[in-house]
Amino acid sequence: METKAVFPEKYAQLYPRSSKYPLEWVYQNQMGPNALWLMEWLCRNVTLSKGSRVLDLGCGCAMSSIFLAEEYDLVVWANDLWIEPSSNWERIQARKLQGQVFPIKAEAHALPYAHSYFDLILSVDAYHYFGTSDEYMAEILKFLKPKGQIGIVVPGFVKELPEEVPDYLAPFHEFHTLSWWKRHWEKTGLVRVDIGLEHPDGWQEWLDFLQVGIDAQLAQDRDFEDYEMLLKDRGEYMGFIQLVATKL
Repeated sequence: METKAVFPEKYAQLYPRSSKYPLEWVYQNQMGPNALWLMEWLCRNVTLSKGSRVLDLGCGCAMSSIFLAEEYDLVVWANDLWIEPSSNWERIQARKLQGQVFPIKAEAHALPYAHSYFDLILSVDAYHYFGTSDEYMAEILKFLKPKGQIGIVVPGFVKELPEEVPDYLAPFHEFHTLSWWKRHWEKTGLVRVDIGLEHPDGWQEWLDFLQVGIDAQLAQDRDFEDYEMLLKDRGEYMGFIQLVATKL
């Protein structure tokens, strides 16, 4: 049964592409914040060409990969460790994208791709789980063509945490600020950071997304935990960070 719950009207203007997708479908396939909103925000700052080969790293239930294929006519490898590729393949087939989105199960440090294969590597709400070591940039860039772009959106902090971390942020203590991420990438000497942004309303948009899901009785257990955290924080620390860089 379809719900009557809808996102506030402003989101149709903020995210016109994402707004085409039914709330039920988004909530069935989401694993955190709204991956479509985050991917649409990221795609405004990367170069997208029809038919480009894209690695969607940490794609979850392949929702973001389907979005990239349908909205930008890209060829996408939907890479995730935790979601079985057979499940993602069913979702891909349901959208008739069998020749455009390819589900792969692989750990981010053991990727099975040819070197210099991808035109673009994108990741939303995932890179912070595997990309914080000093060595990872060299590892992932092997699969990106020369002058190709890598772009990520991750949850992060708008300022450094105090010495005594608030209890409600304890589960997120490993998150970082924009300045940390920029330094982390630039010090490798392997990329030129072209874009470094904090989302101006990231926490509020995340909260609005969760509120609609809760009202529609579509929310999952983790959603309630995130909802309570955001209500307590109200943007003091928590937000979203976007980085886009070019391989040198």
